Amino acid sequence: MSILIVGSTALDSIKTPTAENPRLLGGSASHASVAASFFSPVSLVGVVGEDFPKKYLQLYKSHKIDLAGLQILPGKTFHWAGEYEVNMNNRRTLLTELGVFETFNPTLPEAYRNLPYVLLANIAPALQHHVLDQMKKPKFVVADTMDLWLNIAMPDLLKLIKRVDGFVLNDSEASQLTQTDNVFAALKKIHKLGPKYVIIKKGSHGSILSGPTGIFICPAYPLGNVKDPTGAGDSFVGGMMGYLAKSKGSIDANIRAAMVHGSVTASFCCEGFGLTRTTKVKPADIQKRVKELEKMTRF
Repeated sequence: MSILIVGSTALDSIKTPTAENPRLLGGSASHASVAASFFSPVSLVGVVGEDFPKKYLQLYKSHKIDLAGLQILPGKTFHWAGEYEVNMNNRRTLLTELGVFETFNPTLPEAYRNLPYVLLANIAPALQHHVLDQMKKPKFVVADTMDLWLNIAMPDLLKLIKRVDGFVLNDSEASQLTQTDNVFAALKKIHKLGPKYVIIKKGSHGSILSGPTGIFICPAYPLGNVKDPTGAGDSFVGGMMGYLAKSKGSIDANIRAAMVHGSVTASFCCEGFGLTRTTKVKPADIQKRVKELEKMTRF
């Protein structure tokens, strides 16, 4: 089945202690869409400016991502610049130029409104609401978020959480939302806000799911060399949603395997700048790492 992914499409300029790469293809929707495309057809909704490189449009198309919902408007594409420390868990934003993204109004083509799987990647909760208002009867809706929306759009975010089946956030955001540092206490509190499935991302330590069948601790694939973690969280949730969309049976029956496949897909993202590594991956590469991860964690 096809999956709808709505989020940011951006140009990322990334600096680490060892290298610097300007104006790479980035944004939450870009990373999530490429990751999901290894498993299912993807329809992307986003906005770019006239300066958006044609080679990036071609890259989307090479992954068979449907771009009928990608708006190309007069002006500049959303541009973000960031710098990582030696500890890749720490980064600081150097520049944010919203460009055409500042007035982004996600309008869905008619064919997209019937898609069964929906990933509301990291954008303002008001825009995520707007997308859901246009959908007809989706089977499974997951929303991702970030600390910015907890700081400036909490009322909208709380309303959104009630409308989705799954909610994804990282451990510091979960702590901020629930006012507790205990991840398992936070999971229980977030369930009370509405979602049936809650996933807390813990970076290089994997992720934790709480759902109807209980707790699942999903490991990250161990990497000896991380070049750039930008987009890894989006790749994780995109890969997970892509796997769910292609799998037969219930969400409960497939979500744990989906998280493992998402985790492995995200590992490739970290091995290159932006999407440079992920876009060279083959499905067989993903399956090889899934088997390795299964071997490492079986007891």
